[in-house]
Amino acid sequence: MSEHVSPPHAPDQVVHEVDGIQEYDNVLPRWWLFTLYASIVFAAGYWFYYDGFEAGEPPPRAFRREMAQRLEAQGKSAPVTEAALTDLMHDPAAMAEGAKLFASTCTPCHGPGGGGTVGPNLTDEFWLHGGSPEEIHRSISAGYPAKGMPAWGQQLGDKRIPPITAYVLGLRGTNAPGGKAPQGEKYVGK
Repeated sequence: MSEHVSPPHAPDQVVHEVDGIQEYDNVLPRWWLFTLYASIVFAAGYWFYYDGFEAGEPPPRAFRREMAQRLEAQGKSAPVTEAALTDLMHDPAAMAEGAKLFASTCTPCHGPGGGGTVGPNLTDEFWLHGGSPEEIHRSISAGYPAKGMPAWGQQLGDKRIPPITAYVLGLRGTNAPGGKAPQGEKYVGK
């Protein structure tokens, strides 16, 4: 029978022994603990600043906005993406412009609240030609003349279609009272 000899250990280590297996609890260096706790505090502050209180513009949205401004300064139009159209929903000036343009061009067919008259209801979850931001943009810009939806792209131009798209995206899910019955396919976002 062999005798079990424990290796020497430092006084600040706690030794646990289970089934003949020894485990040492080493004390973590202070710099490592400081880095861990500072990272946790930073992450919580970052989340509260950008998401919790929405006090600042999130960096990805700021980047897309700055890139769109640079392209505009060069005389080019920014690409139409889901993120860019969704970002416009958080821009009060764009939403106000979208509401104004919607009132002047879309209310005859979709009603003042978007509930639909001749055109379909824009306040429910059902869409005739797709409910993604890009598909709504395409519907407004290119239209569906055979179904009565005029193409607004040439009349309004590339700069005024995105605010209307953002406004229509903001209408989705509001379910206007007295709106038309659902038409098309239910849109389930990502």
